[in-house]
Amino acid sequence: MSKELIRSTQYRQLNAIISEAELTESPELQQELAALYGEATTKFQPGKLISGTIKRIDQDGILVDINYKSDGLIPKFEFGPHELKKFKEGDLIEVILDELENVDGNVILSYEKAKALKAWDEITKLYEENKPVEGLVTHKVKGGLSIDLGVPAFLPGSQIDVQRVTDFDQYVGQVIQALIIKINRKRGNVIISRRKLLTDQRAEARGKVLDVLTEGQVIRGTVKNITNYGVFIDIGGVDGLLHITDMTWGRISHPSELVKIGDPITVKVLSIDKQNEKISLGLKQLSENPWQQAAQKLKVGDRVTGKISSITDYGLFVEVMKGVEGLVHISEISWTDRIADLHKKFKVGDEIEVLIVSLDADNRRMSLSIKQLEKNPWESITEQFKEGQVITGTVSNVTDFGVFVQLIPGVDGLVHISDLSWTEHIDHPSSLFKRGDSVQAIILGIDQANKKISLGIKQLAQDPWDAIQEHYPVGSIVEGEVSRITNFGAFVKLASGIEGLVHISELSDQNVEKVEDILKIGEKRQFKVINLNKEERKLGLSLKLEDRPTREVRESRSESKARSDDRSGAKREKKAQAPRSRRSEQAAEASSPSKAKSALQIALEEHAARQSEANEDNE
Repeated sequence: MSKELIRSTQYRQLNAIISEAELTESPELQQELAALYGEATTKFQPGKLISGTIKRIDQDGILVDINYKSDGLIPKFEFGPHELKKFKEGDLIEVILDELENVDGNVILSYEKAKALKAWDEITKLYEENKPVEGLVTHKVKGGLSIDLGVPAFLPGSQIDVQRVTDFDQYVGQVIQALIIKINRKRGNVIISRRKLLTDQRAEARGKVLDVLTEGQVIRGTVKNITNYGVFIDIGGVDGLLHITDMTWGRISHPSELVKIGDPITVKVLSIDKQNEKISLGLKQLSENPWQQAAQKLKVGDRVTGKISSITDYGLFVEVMKGVEGLVHISEISWTDRIADLHKKFKVGDEIEVLIVSLDADNRRMSLSIKQLEKNPWESITEQFKEGQVITGTVSNVTDFGVFVQLIPGVDGLVHISDLSWTEHIDHPSSLFKRGDSVQAIILGIDQANKKISLGIKQLAQDPWDAIQEHYPVGSIVEGEVSRITNFGAFVKLASGIEGLVHISELSDQNVEKVEDILKIGEKRQFKVINLNKEERKLGLSLKLEDRPTREVRESRSESKARSDDRSGAKREKKAQAPRSRRSEQAAEASSPSKAKSALQIALEEHAARQSEANEDNE
């Protein structure tokens, strides 16, 4: 774009003469100007609280008309996200004049300072009067919430409610009331407590309610909280406890089966403890006690039909009348069946027939039975079966300790694992029997009182150990098959089924480290019987087939040698004592003057003594 050059000839000079009188304002004009200037300087002073009208709200903030030559701007950052929404164009707003004109010539206003100026006066007054203050929850901070009271205030998490609060976000954006518990205007700190306000309000309401409540009064409340032991009911600001035992004449596992939080409920006041401010409530007391009717309609021995209301580990609860329940103990389910889990046979809601065994209406207890509807099969068991009787039955169950055999429907006998075989080593009965197998057994014992019958299968055959000494005497050679191998030897099964042990030391005259090097499972060999103990059912075998003294022969020889040694010792002692005796006699005779012997007599006596000793040695 071209620029036009201005020449000096284009300038013109004006020569005007103005008098001093014309430059001097009139007194009226001076007074008017002074009034305008004074009003402007008085009204629009920085830091002063003024009012204005909102002209526009945009992304920069709020533009306010304060009746000045220029409009003032409140920056957007001075408003919280919830606070900005409550303003609209045309609303009056109080602000602080920060700057009448900044470097850009703009009027700067502050809404935040205006709030703080007004709020501190109000906060101080409410704090001194112990009155609640109202504010907006702006956001969550560490350990609590930030509340806008005109100035930021801190609400600790422990002071939000009378109960512990874990989710602080639920309060953001809400307007709450709280009591001021601490202020520091110099530092700008305000701490408030909503919990204290709620506690004070409830204490006041509780006092009013306790004054008008009476025992037996029927009132309406709201379910406030549910626990395992009952329900807390809000009755006009006061919490009363409706215990689970006072909710129904029947039986429930948890209060939530009847009510839920927020439900309106009508209850009866059972007791009031004004000193501890505790109220006990009842729901079942609003209706007549059905146990009183049960005592008139039901009696012990009656057969009744009821519905299973609950199942526990120890039995069934059956409702026989509305609000009247009895217990069928697990021991009263069946005469014979062993029931470990009632849930497999019954379910809640089933209708069953039961027999009333006992009834205690005062304590609201009733015992029921299912098995007593039928005759006890054990009462006639001794008439049908005797000890020693051979029976044929069906395997009803197989356990690790034996086999149960059904004698008649409802009566089982047990064949213990030790009574299955005389000779076999059975790890588990399932290797021989399974459910449904037909087996033959002999009755070993009947315990009618404890409902037990002992059976035996091995007793059907003779015990091979009874004739073990005749069939397998010590020193005999037998043939057997290796059935098991251990680290200390091998077990050998003989033709009769008896197992004997070949110790590793009896496999060879040489040192054997592994039994498998000499014998294999299933191998048939000849063995020599070297040891037999009928009482302990032990049979010792050996692969060393050459003749050698058996244990009995060795013991006999040892005993003979011991007796011989004893006789020899006695003889030597007698020989040692004889010379001493003779020498003593000779000395006595020599010392006696009346019995002096000649040299010939002495020599003859010594010769006789030597001859006697020789004869004893020959013997």
